[in-house]
Amino acid sequence: MITLCSQNELKSAQAALVELEQSYPELYEKFIDVINLTRAMQLKYQYMGSLIMNEDPGNAKPEFVIGSVIRLYQREMKKLTSDKDIEALRNVFLEYKHTGYSRLSQLALGKAPESLAGSSAIIQ
Repeated sequence: MITLCSQNELKSAQAALVELEQSYPELYEKFIDVINLTRAMQLKYQYMGSLIMNEDPGNAKPEFVIGSVIRLYQREMKKLTSDKDIEALRNVFLEYKHTGYSRLSQLALGKAPESLAGSSAIIQ
């Protein structure tokens, strides 16, 4: 699936993430931890986002990762999804679903909206 995103959409999403960080710092820290773990394990952001949103990960589900590694990832994900304020993060993901989990994650890590504008391919 190809997604298109304008700089204005990305700046709006970035502002929502900054507001989330200011309003729910503990939740946001857990979110950043999960993003970094996703990157370190070379998993797809789509997989991460699907788990956060309780969606079917489809093709984003890792195929060649050993069970112990996936269990570790799922434990860390559980810390995030069981947070009392998880709905605040889910609301941001829902509001900016068209932006994509990858772009939202990169914005959360501090990437400039200008560098993420345009089209990208999302593997589902």
